[in-house]
Amino acid sequence: MAHTHDVIVVGAGPAGLAAAVEAAEAGLDAVLVDAAGQPGGQFWRHFDEDHARPEDHRGYHGLPTFTGLRDRLYALSATGRVRYLPGHQVWLATRGSDGTFALRVTPTVPDRNADPDGPAADPVEARALILCPGGYDRQLPVPGWELPGAMAVGGVQALLKGHRTLAGRCIVVGGTGPFLLPVAAGLARAGAQVAAVVEANATLGWLRDPVGTVSAPGKGVEAAQYAAVLARHRIPYRTRTVVRAILGDGKVEAARIAKVDRQGRPAGPEREIAADLVALGWGFTPSLELPLMLGAATRQDLDGSLVVTVDALQRSSVDGVYVAGEATGVGGAALSVSEGRLSALALAASLGRGRSGTTAGSGTAPGSGKAAGPVAGIRRLQGRIRRARRFAAAMHRTYPVPAAWPRWLSDSTVVCRCEEATYGDLRHAHDDLGATDARTLKMLARPGMGWCQGRICGYATAGIAACLGGRTVTADDLRPLSGRTPAVPVRLGELAALAEAVTAGQADGEPRPDDGPWIAGEQPV
Repeated sequence: MAHTHDVIVVGAGPAGLAAAVEAAEAGLDAVLVDAAGQPGGQFWRHFDEDHARPEDHRGYHGLPTFTGLRDRLYALSATGRVRYLPGHQVWLATRGSDGTFALRVTPTVPDRNADPDGPAADPVEARALILCPGGYDRQLPVPGWELPGAMAVGGVQALLKGHRTLAGRCIVVGGTGPFLLPVAAGLARAGAQVAAVVEANATLGWLRDPVGTVSAPGKGVEAAQYAAVLARHRIPYRTRTVVRAILGDGKVEAARIAKVDRQGRPAGPEREIAADLVALGWGFTPSLELPLMLGAATRQDLDGSLVVTVDALQRSSVDGVYVAGEATGVGGAALSVSEGRLSALALAASLGRGRSGTTAGSGTAPGSGKAAGPVAGIRRLQGRIRRARRFAAAMHRTYPVPAAWPRWLSDSTVVCRCEEATYGDLRHAHDDLGATDARTLKMLARPGMGWCQGRICGYATAGIAACLGGRTVTADDLRPLSGRTPAVPVRLGELAALAEAVTAGQADGEPRPDDGPWIAGEQPV
């Protein structure tokens, strides 16, 4: 019979790393599952720790926080206080009739020597979950974005940080948001020619919310450092400008840029910039597969993203499920660390653990030399989170996705690259077949039906559905394109083994789990 842990933390980015360390130091029997081979997530992505060089850490912010958390994780793992499972991803989450959660995991890179017909791995079980799945680049389609050499800014940065590889030599970075700055600065430091940074909004938007802007003063210092790098490398930073099209014959050769107004409508002449790489980013989309699989309630955040609704202790609407980090609203690494710590402390307190003086990490007032206790630690973290959320709100108001972006598309523009569904296909499904919502567009025109299951085109499809209907995007538009079961691609053998295990369990008279492997509103796996 599988051992039941106190908590499983999913994701080893800023939120998950902090949650796992805090939970274990509070005395909880914790498991940390992460798809990557080393901790840090996307924000603290870095080259192989065994072969890292000092220059690999240039441009990293919050590095002492990361190294401190990483070292504590390794120490806890070595003493058996954390069961750390790197290189594993969760593809199914269920809950049994006794309230215990079971997560089915599979290796990120399958073992070629493993017997494909061998028994499936046992699920990892726990009484509670802390889900910290993070997010990924939000993309909007433009003509030519399917060409080789058109990439997401996060992908470009991942190659640079994780593999010391430049994705191109002459690069245009475009989209919106402060994340464009560190990507452009990192590329320039690595020797690439950054032809331009193309920002869709005006940066003066920060002045509309001075309280939120000054809620995270360290962010202003970071922005100044990136601006200095851009100035030193003479990189043009063009505001109220977008990449209208990516040009090339079989590969990227140039980007066509144009001035736009506040809504994203054309407001000036177009020009072309030679480039062999165009890196695009429009903010981030939270990964919600696991929270939605378990039935967590969601809402639409200020940046237009669908996020998990949580209370002041990071508890979701599902009893025993805590959510932290970008899945509750995109706000950066410092906010994610605070939310991860808070979720672990709140869970420990609910179980009667983490009493005053347990560890320095569980609520010691900085510089006081005295244990402040879990309640004081929780309140302090809640204050940090409120301030960070005010800054995030100011950021989202400054860098919105332009409302008129669907007007950039022609009928031949590819919206779903997996299925090669074009804007014309979606418009035909709406105008001639009566598809008035994103789910119906997906069924009739097939966006989101391919390999990525809507991770890339889902947000755009929801936006197009709303635009064609003459309305704004709502959470109801986003929700149908955000849930995926299984959460990640798995081998058919694992699905078959799960079905056999369920059948065998029912034959032996074991009670069937409340939710599954069947998920509410979905077909059996």
